[in-house]
Amino acid sequence: MKEFKFDVEAVRAQFPACQLKVAGEPIAYLDGPGGTQVPQRVLDAITGYLINDNANEGGNFGASHRTDEVENLAFAAAADFLGCSPQEVGFSNASTQHSYNFSVNIAKTMSPGDEVIITEIDHQCNSQPWRRLGELGFTVKTVRLDPETKQLDFDDYMSKLSDRTKVVAINWAANAIGTVTDVKRFIDAAHEVGAVTVVDAVHYAAHKPVDVKAIGTDVLLCSPYKCFGPHMGLAYMDEKLLASLSFNNAGAEDIAEGSRKFHMGTPQYELMCGMIEAVNFIADIGEKYADCFEDELQGLEGRRRNVVAGMMAIDEYEAPLAAKLRQALYEIPGVTVYGPAEGEERTPTVAFTMEGHTPEEVTEVFGARGINSWHGDFYAIETVAALGLADKGGLIRLGLAPYCTEYDIDRTIATIREIAGV
Repeated sequence: MKEFKFDVEAVRAQFPACQLKVAGEPIAYLDGPGGTQVPQRVLDAITGYLINDNANEGGNFGASHRTDEVENLAFAAAADFLGCSPQEVGFSNASTQHSYNFSVNIAKTMSPGDEVIITEIDHQCNSQPWRRLGELGFTVKTVRLDPETKQLDFDDYMSKLSDRTKVVAINWAANAIGTVTDVKRFIDAAHEVGAVTVVDAVHYAAHKPVDVKAIGTDVLLCSPYKCFGPHMGLAYMDEKLLASLSFNNAGAEDIAEGSRKFHMGTPQYELMCGMIEAVNFIADIGEKYADCFEDELQGLEGRRRNVVAGMMAIDEYEAPLAAKLRQALYEIPGVTVYGPAEGEERTPTVAFTMEGHTPEEVTEVFGARGINSWHGDFYAIETVAALGLADKGGLIRLGLAPYCTEYDIDRTIATIREIAGV
Protein backbone atom coordinates (compact mmCIF):
# COMPACT_ATOMS: atom_id res chain seq x y z
CA MET A 1 0.00 0.00 0.00
CA LYS A 2 1.23 3.49 -0.84
CA GLU A 3 1.77 5.98 1.96
CA PHE A 4 -1.57 6.76 3.58
CA LYS A 5 -2.31 10.00 5.39
CA PHE A 6 -5.95 10.69 6.10
CA ASP A 7 -7.07 14.33 6.05
CA VAL A 8 -9.50 14.30 8.97
CA GLU A 9 -9.93 18.07 8.92
CA ALA A 10 -11.18 17.93 5.33
CA VAL A 11 -13.76 15.38 6.45
CA ARG A 12 -14.78 17.35 9.54
CA ALA A 13 -15.31 20.49 7.46
CA GLN A 14 -18.17 18.71 5.71
CA PHE A 15 -20.08 17.98 8.94
CA PRO A 16 -21.96 20.88 10.55
CA ALA A 17 -22.08 18.96 13.84
CA CYS A 18 -18.29 19.06 14.04
CA GLN A 19 -18.49 22.82 14.59
CA LEU A 20 -20.46 22.41 17.83
CA LYS A 21 -18.91 22.64 21.29
CA VAL A 22 -19.76 21.65 24.86
CA ALA A 23 -17.98 23.28 27.80
CA GLY A 24 -15.68 25.06 25.35
CA GLU A 25 -14.50 21.84 23.68
CA PRO A 26 -15.42 20.37 20.28
CA ILE A 27 -17.90 17.55 20.81
CA ALA A 28 -16.18 14.16 20.63
CA TYR A 29 -18.65 12.06 18.65
CA LEU A 30 -17.72 8.65 20.02
CA ASP A 31 -21.34 7.53 19.84
CA GLY A 32 -21.04 6.41 16.20
CA PRO A 33 -22.16 2.79 16.76
CA GLY A 34 -25.60 4.19 17.56
CA GLY A 35 -25.65 6.42 14.48
CA THR A 36 -23.24 8.81 12.78
CA GLN A 37 -23.42 12.51 12.08
CA VAL A 38 -24.30 13.57 8.52
CA PRO A 39 -22.41 15.78 6.06
CA GLN A 40 -23.96 18.97 4.70
CA ARG A 41 -24.56 17.38 1.31
CA VAL A 42 -26.95 14.87 2.87
CA LEU A 43 -28.92 17.64 4.55
CA ASP A 44 -29.03 19.63 1.32
CA ALA A 45 -30.26 16.63 -0.67
CA ILE A 46 -33.10 15.94 1.76
CA THR A 47 -34.29 19.51 2.05
CA GLY A 48 -33.73 20.15 -1.66
CA TYR A 49 -36.05 17.32 -2.58
CA LEU A 50 -38.73 18.47 -0.13
CA ILE A 51 -38.56 22.01 -1.48
CA ASN A 52 -38.30 21.31 -5.20
CA ASP A 53 -39.55 17.80 -6.01
CA ASN A 54 -41.88 16.69 -3.25
CA ALA A 55 -44.37 14.52 -5.15
CA ASN A 56 -45.39 10.90 -5.43
CA GLU A 57 -44.19 8.79 -8.32
CA GLY A 58 -46.00 7.90 -11.53
CA GLY A 59 -47.48 11.30 -12.34
CA ASN A 60 -47.37 13.28 -15.58
CA PHE A 61 -45.61 16.34 -14.21
CA GLY A 62 -42.05 17.42 -13.52
CA ALA A 63 -41.74 16.77 -9.79
CA SER A 64 -43.23 13.30 -10.16
CA HIS A 65 -40.87 12.46 -13.02
CA ARG A 66 -37.93 13.56 -10.86
CA THR A 67 -39.22 11.38 -8.01
CA ASP A 68 -39.19 8.40 -10.38
CA GLU A 69 -35.57 9.22 -11.13
CA VAL A 70 -34.72 9.57 -7.43
CA GLU A 71 -35.85 6.03 -6.81
CA ASN A 72 -33.74 4.67 -9.66
CA LEU A 73 -30.70 6.64 -8.49
CA ALA A 74 -31.20 5.34 -4.93
CA PHE A 75 -31.30 1.72 -6.09
CA ALA A 76 -28.09 2.31 -8.08
CA ALA A 77 -26.28 3.95 -5.15
CA ALA A 78 -27.30 1.18 -2.75
CA ALA A 79 -26.14 -1.44 -5.26
CA ASP A 80 -22.74 0.25 -5.52
CA PHE A 81 -22.50 0.30 -1.74
CA LEU A 82 -23.31 -3.41 -1.35
CA GLY A 83 -21.82 -4.87 -4.53
CA CYS A 84 -24.99 -6.18 -6.17
CA SER A 85 -27.60 -5.31 -8.78
CA PRO A 86 -30.11 -2.46 -8.29
CA GLN A 87 -32.91 -5.02 -8.55
CA GLU A 88 -31.68 -6.72 -5.37
CA VAL A 89 -31.93 -3.80 -2.92
CA GLY A 90 -34.81 -2.17 -1.11
CA PHE A 91 -35.58 0.34 1.63
CA SER A 92 -37.69 0.55 4.78
CA ASN A 93 -37.95 2.57 7.97
CA ALA A 94 -35.25 0.50 9.68
CA SER A 95 -33.34 -2.77 9.47
CA THR A 96 -35.60 -4.17 12.18
CA GLN A 97 -38.60 -3.62 9.92
CA HIS A 98 -36.82 -5.44 7.11
CA SER A 99 -35.95 -8.28 9.45
CA TYR A 100 -39.56 -8.72 10.57
CA ASN A 101 -40.77 -8.46 6.98
CA PHE A 102 -38.36 -11.17 5.83
CA SER A 103 -39.13 -13.48 8.73
CA VAL A 104 -42.89 -13.29 8.16
CA ASN A 105 -42.59 -13.95 4.45
CA ILE A 106 -39.93 -16.65 4.61
CA ALA A 107 -42.05 -18.39 7.25
CA LYS A 108 -44.68 -18.95 4.54
CA THR A 109 -42.27 -21.40 2.91
CA MET A 110 -41.60 -23.33 6.14
CA SER A 111 -43.35 -26.15 8.00
CA PRO A 112 -43.80 -26.77 11.74
CA GLY A 113 -40.67 -28.46 13.08
CA ASP A 114 -38.37 -26.61 10.69
CA GLU A 115 -35.46 -24.89 12.40
CA VAL A 116 -33.95 -21.41 12.57
CA ILE A 117 -30.51 -20.57 13.95
CA ILE A 118 -29.66 -17.25 15.62
CA THR A 119 -26.69 -16.27 17.79
CA GLU A 120 -25.82 -14.75 21.16
CA ILE A 121 -23.76 -12.03 19.48
CA ASP A 122 -26.67 -10.58 17.52
CA HIS A 123 -28.49 -7.30 17.91
CA GLN A 124 -32.19 -7.85 18.58
CA CYS A 125 -32.85 -6.64 15.02
CA ASN A 126 -31.50 -9.93 13.69
CA SER A 127 -32.60 -12.30 16.41
CA GLN A 128 -35.95 -11.28 17.88
CA PRO A 129 -37.94 -11.48 14.60
CA TRP A 130 -36.68 -15.03 14.08
CA ARG A 131 -37.17 -15.95 17.72
CA ARG A 132 -40.84 -15.05 17.36
CA LEU A 133 -41.18 -17.83 14.80
CA GLY A 134 -41.06 -20.23 17.73
CA GLU A 135 -44.66 -19.17 18.38
CA LEU A 136 -45.59 -20.65 14.98
CA GLY A 137 -44.17 -24.06 15.77
CA PHE A 138 -40.66 -23.62 14.39
CA THR A 139 -37.60 -24.56 16.46
CA VAL A 140 -35.21 -21.69 17.19
CA LYS A 141 -31.64 -22.56 18.20
CA THR A 142 -29.01 -20.13 19.49
CA VAL A 143 -25.25 -20.34 18.84
CA ARG A 144 -23.23 -19.49 21.93
CA LEU A 145 -20.76 -16.64 22.29
CA ASP A 146 -17.50 -17.81 23.85
CA PRO A 147 -17.09 -15.42 26.82
CA GLU A 148 -13.33 -15.90 26.77
CA THR A 149 -12.55 -15.32 23.08
CA LYS A 150 -15.58 -13.05 22.44
CA GLN A 151 -16.11 -15.05 19.22
CA LEU A 152 -19.01 -17.21 18.07
CA ASP A 153 -18.46 -20.90 18.80
CA PHE A 154 -18.32 -22.49 15.33
CA ASP A 155 -18.38 -26.02 16.75
CA ASP A 156 -21.57 -25.15 18.62
CA TYR A 157 -23.01 -23.82 15.36
CA MET A 158 -22.18 -27.00 13.48
CA SER A 159 -23.77 -29.10 16.23
CA LYS A 160 -27.02 -27.16 15.78
CA LEU A 161 -27.04 -27.08 11.96
CA SER A 162 -29.15 -29.83 10.40
CA ASP A 163 -31.24 -30.77 7.37
CA ARG A 164 -34.19 -29.17 9.18
CA THR A 165 -32.41 -25.78 9.33
CA LYS A 166 -34.20 -23.38 7.00
CA VAL A 167 -32.76 -20.01 8.10
CA VAL A 168 -29.44 -18.96 9.63
CA ALA A 169 -29.44 -15.36 10.91
CA ILE A 170 -25.92 -14.25 11.77
CA ASN A 171 -24.13 -11.07 12.75
CA TRP A 172 -21.13 -9.83 10.74
CA ALA A 173 -19.81 -7.40 13.35
CA ALA A 174 -20.98 -7.13 16.95
CA ASN A 175 -22.30 -3.67 17.73
CA ALA A 176 -21.60 -4.14 21.45
CA ILE A 177 -18.00 -5.38 21.44
CA GLY A 178 -16.69 -5.06 17.88
CA THR A 179 -16.12 -8.76 17.12
CA VAL A 180 -16.02 -9.48 13.36
CA THR A 181 -17.29 -12.94 12.45
CA ASP A 182 -16.06 -14.92 9.45
CA VAL A 183 -19.59 -15.01 8.07
CA LYS A 184 -18.63 -16.75 4.84
CA ARG A 185 -17.63 -19.83 6.82
CA PHE A 186 -21.06 -19.92 8.48
CA ILE A 187 -22.86 -19.13 5.21
CA ASP A 188 -21.10 -21.89 3.27
CA ALA A 189 -22.03 -24.43 5.95
CA ALA A 190 -25.65 -23.22 5.96
CA HIS A 191 -25.92 -23.58 2.20
CA GLU A 192 -24.67 -27.16 2.44
CA VAL A 193 -27.94 -28.03 4.18
CA GLY A 194 -30.05 -25.76 1.96
CA ALA A 195 -30.66 -23.01 4.53
CA VAL A 196 -31.27 -19.35 3.69
CA THR A 197 -28.76 -16.96 5.29
CA VAL A 198 -29.52 -13.51 6.70
CA VAL A 199 -26.53 -11.33 7.64
CA ASP A 200 -26.85 -8.35 9.96
CA ALA A 201 -24.22 -5.93 8.59
CA VAL A 202 -25.54 -2.83 10.36
CA HIS A 203 -22.36 -2.39 12.39
CA TYR A 204 -19.93 -3.89 9.88
CA ALA A 205 -21.04 -1.73 6.95
CA ALA A 206 -20.22 1.45 8.87
CA HIS A 207 -16.51 0.61 8.91
CA LYS A 208 -15.57 -1.90 6.21
CA PRO A 209 -16.46 -2.55 2.56
CA VAL A 210 -19.40 -4.87 1.93
CA ASP A 211 -19.48 -7.35 -0.96
CA VAL A 212 -22.62 -9.45 -0.72
CA LYS A 213 -21.59 -11.67 -3.64
CA ALA A 214 -18.18 -12.44 -2.12
CA ILE A 215 -19.69 -13.77 1.11
CA GLY A 216 -22.55 -15.45 -0.76
CA THR A 217 -25.36 -14.50 1.60
CA ASP A 218 -28.99 -14.63 0.55
CA VAL A 219 -30.05 -11.59 2.57
CA LEU A 220 -28.10 -8.72 4.16
CA LEU A 221 -29.33 -5.85 6.33
CA CYS A 222 -27.69 -2.49 7.02
CA SER A 223 -28.70 1.02 8.04
CA PRO A 224 -27.67 4.21 6.18
CA TYR A 225 -27.91 6.24 9.40
CA LYS A 226 -24.90 4.32 10.69
CA CYS A 227 -23.02 5.37 7.52
CA PHE A 228 -23.48 9.18 7.34
CA GLY A 229 -27.02 9.00 5.92
CA PRO A 230 -30.60 9.44 7.18
CA HIS A 231 -32.47 7.07 9.47
CA MET A 232 -33.74 4.26 7.25
CA GLY A 233 -33.13 0.59 6.52
CA LEU A 234 -31.36 -0.85 3.48
CA ALA A 235 -31.54 -4.52 2.53
CA TYR A 236 -30.11 -6.84 -0.09
CA MET A 237 -31.85 -10.03 -1.19
CA ASP A 238 -30.54 -12.38 -3.84
CA GLU A 239 -32.70 -11.99 -6.95
CA LYS A 240 -33.67 -15.69 -7.09
CA LEU A 241 -34.84 -15.71 -3.48
CA LEU A 242 -36.59 -12.37 -3.97
CA ALA A 243 -38.50 -13.70 -6.97
CA SER A 244 -39.58 -16.79 -5.04
CA LEU A 245 -41.15 -14.97 -2.09
CA SER A 246 -44.56 -13.35 -1.78
CA PHE A 247 -44.32 -10.16 0.27
CA ASN A 248 -47.00 -8.33 2.24
CA ASN A 249 -46.93 -4.95 0.56
CA ALA A 250 -50.32 -3.28 0.81
CA GLY A 251 -51.96 -5.27 -1.97
CA ALA A 252 -49.50 -4.15 -4.63
CA GLU A 253 -48.06 -7.61 -5.32
CA ASP A 254 -49.18 -7.44 -8.95
CA ILE A 255 -47.08 -4.34 -9.64
CA ALA A 256 -44.23 -4.88 -7.17
CA GLU A 257 -41.27 -6.53 -8.83
CA GLY A 258 -37.61 -6.74 -7.91
CA SER A 259 -36.62 -4.03 -5.45
CA ARG A 260 -40.18 -2.75 -5.10
CA LYS A 261 -41.23 -5.99 -3.39
CA PHE A 262 -39.43 -4.73 -0.27
CA HIS A 263 -41.62 -1.65 0.04
CA MET A 264 -44.74 -1.82 2.19
CA GLY A 265 -46.04 1.52 0.94
CA THR A 266 -44.77 4.74 -0.58
CA PRO A 267 -40.96 4.88 -0.25
CA GLN A 268 -39.21 7.64 1.69
CA TYR A 269 -38.05 9.63 -1.33
CA GLU A 270 -36.42 12.46 0.60
CA LEU A 271 -34.42 9.97 2.66
CA MET A 272 -33.40 8.14 -0.51
CA CYS A 273 -31.92 11.47 -1.66
CA GLY A 274 -29.92 11.65 1.56
CA MET A 275 -28.76 8.05 1.21
CA ILE A 276 -27.52 8.72 -2.32
CA GLU A 277 -25.36 11.58 -1.07
CA ALA A 278 -24.06 9.51 1.86
CA VAL A 279 -22.81 6.94 -0.67
CA ASN A 280 -21.34 9.73 -2.80
CA PHE A 281 -19.59 11.12 0.29
CA ILE A 282 -17.90 7.76 0.85
CA ALA A 283 -17.06 7.50 -2.87
CA ASP A 284 -15.42 10.94 -2.82
CA ILE A 285 -13.17 9.82 0.04
CA GLY A 286 -12.33 6.73 -1.98
CA GLU A 287 -11.48 8.69 -5.10
CA LYS A 288 -9.00 10.71 -3.03
CA TYR A 289 -7.24 7.66 -1.55
CA ALA A 290 -7.78 4.97 -4.21
CA ASP A 291 -4.10 5.00 -5.19
CA CYS A 292 -3.28 3.71 -1.71
CA PHE A 293 -5.30 0.52 -2.29
CA GLU A 294 -4.60 -0.33 -5.94
CA ASP A 295 -4.04 -4.05 -5.34
CA GLU A 296 -7.29 -4.47 -3.39
CA LEU A 297 -9.30 -2.59 -6.02
CA GLN A 298 -8.37 -4.75 -8.99
CA GLY A 299 -11.39 -5.47 -11.19
CA LEU A 300 -13.55 -2.72 -9.72
CA GLU A 301 -14.60 0.39 -11.57
CA GLY A 302 -16.76 3.51 -11.32
CA ARG A 303 -18.49 4.47 -8.11
CA ARG A 304 -18.32 0.90 -6.76
CA ARG A 305 -14.51 1.12 -6.90
CA ASN A 306 -14.52 4.45 -5.08
CA VAL A 307 -16.98 3.24 -2.44
CA VAL A 308 -14.76 0.26 -1.62
CA ALA A 309 -11.68 2.51 -1.54
CA GLY A 310 -13.55 4.97 0.68
CA MET A 311 -14.49 2.32 3.23
CA MET A 312 -10.93 0.99 3.19
CA ALA A 313 -9.60 4.48 3.86
CA ILE A 314 -12.07 4.97 6.69
CA ASP A 315 -11.06 1.64 8.24
CA GLU A 316 -7.37 2.47 7.83
CA TYR A 317 -7.87 5.75 9.69
CA GLU A 318 -10.16 4.52 12.46
CA ALA A 319 -8.31 1.34 13.46
CA PRO A 320 -5.14 2.97 14.91
CA LEU A 321 -7.21 5.47 16.93
CA ALA A 322 -9.26 2.64 18.41
CA ALA A 323 -6.08 0.68 19.15
CA LYS A 324 -4.61 3.70 20.96
CA LEU A 325 -7.76 3.94 23.10
CA ARG A 326 -7.73 0.24 23.94
CA GLN A 327 -4.05 0.24 24.84
CA ALA A 328 -4.57 3.16 27.21
CA LEU A 329 -7.53 1.43 28.84
CA TYR A 330 -5.53 -1.77 29.40
CA GLU A 331 -3.16 0.27 31.57
CA ILE A 332 -5.77 1.90 33.81
CA PRO A 333 -6.44 0.00 37.07
CA GLY A 334 -10.02 -1.21 37.46
CA VAL A 335 -10.84 -0.98 33.75
CA THR A 336 -11.85 -4.15 31.89
CA VAL A 337 -12.01 -4.05 28.08
CA TYR A 338 -14.35 -6.46 26.28
CA GLY A 339 -13.74 -7.61 22.72
CA PRO A 340 -11.75 -10.00 20.57
CA ALA A 341 -8.05 -10.53 21.23
CA GLU A 342 -5.61 -8.01 19.81
CA GLY A 343 -4.68 -9.05 16.30
CA GLU A 344 -8.16 -10.42 15.53
CA GLU A 345 -10.27 -8.54 13.00
CA ARG A 346 -12.54 -6.06 14.71
CA THR A 347 -14.37 -2.77 14.29
CA PRO A 348 -13.22 0.46 16.00
CA THR A 349 -15.75 -0.04 18.80
CA VAL A 350 -14.33 -0.12 22.31
CA ALA A 351 -16.45 -1.56 25.13
CA PHE A 352 -15.36 -1.55 28.76
CA THR A 353 -16.38 -1.36 32.41
CA MET A 354 -14.86 0.51 35.35
CA GLU A 355 -14.63 -0.97 38.82
CA GLY A 356 -16.56 1.12 41.33
CA HIS A 357 -18.49 3.04 38.68
CA THR A 358 -21.59 1.99 36.79
CA PRO A 359 -21.60 2.47 33.02
CA GLU A 360 -24.34 5.06 33.39
CA GLU A 361 -22.26 7.08 35.88
CA VAL A 362 -19.27 7.09 33.53
CA THR A 363 -21.28 8.20 30.52
CA GLU A 364 -22.86 10.99 32.57
CA VAL A 365 -19.37 12.39 33.19
CA PHE A 366 -18.55 12.01 29.50
CA GLY A 367 -21.74 13.78 28.45
CA ALA A 368 -21.09 16.78 30.69
CA ARG A 369 -17.74 17.21 28.97
CA GLY A 370 -18.98 16.86 25.43
CA ILE A 371 -17.84 13.26 24.95
CA ASN A 372 -20.76 11.42 23.38
CA SER A 373 -20.95 7.75 24.37
CA TRP A 374 -23.39 4.94 25.14
CA HIS A 375 -24.04 2.64 28.08
CA GLY A 376 -26.14 -0.49 28.59
CA ASP A 377 -26.70 -3.43 26.23
CA PHE A 378 -27.35 -1.57 22.93
CA TYR A 379 -30.03 -4.19 22.10
CA ALA A 380 -27.31 -6.85 22.12
CA ILE A 381 -29.04 -8.39 25.11
CA GLU A 382 -27.67 -11.94 24.79
CA THR A 383 -24.12 -10.65 24.30
CA VAL A 384 -24.18 -8.65 27.51
CA ALA A 385 -25.77 -11.56 29.37
CA ALA A 386 -23.10 -13.97 28.06
CA LEU A 387 -20.44 -11.61 29.42
CA GLY A 388 -22.09 -11.70 32.86
CA LEU A 389 -22.97 -8.01 32.80
CA ALA A 390 -26.75 -8.05 32.45
CA ASP A 391 -27.35 -7.15 36.11
CA LYS A 392 -24.40 -4.73 36.30
CA GLY A 393 -25.56 -2.02 33.95
CA GLY A 394 -23.97 -3.50 30.85
CA LEU A 395 -21.06 -1.83 29.09
CA ILE A 396 -19.64 1.59 28.32
CA ARG A 397 -19.28 1.85 24.54
CA LEU A 398 -17.14 4.23 22.49
CA GLY A 399 -16.92 4.04 18.71
CA LEU A 400 -14.86 5.81 16.06
CA ALA A 401 -16.00 7.55 12.87
CA PRO A 402 -13.82 9.28 10.23
CA TYR A 403 -14.55 12.71 11.72
CA CYS A 404 -13.14 11.71 15.12
CA THR A 405 -9.69 13.05 16.00
CA GLU A 406 -6.71 12.00 18.06
CA TYR A 407 -7.55 14.91 20.35
CA ASP A 408 -10.95 13.31 20.99
CA ILE A 409 -9.18 10.13 22.05
CA ASP A 410 -6.62 11.93 24.23
CA ARG A 411 -9.36 13.89 26.00
CA THR A 412 -11.40 10.74 26.56
CA ILE A 413 -8.42 8.84 27.97
CA ALA A 414 -7.66 11.72 30.34
CA THR A 415 -11.27 11.74 31.54
CA ILE A 416 -11.26 7.98 32.19
CA ARG A 417 -8.03 8.26 34.12
CA GLU A 418 -9.54 11.05 36.19
CA ILE A 419 -12.63 8.97 36.95
CA ALA A 420 -10.38 6.05 37.94
CA GLY A 421 -8.34 8.33 40.19
CA VAL A 422 -4.99 7.71 38.51
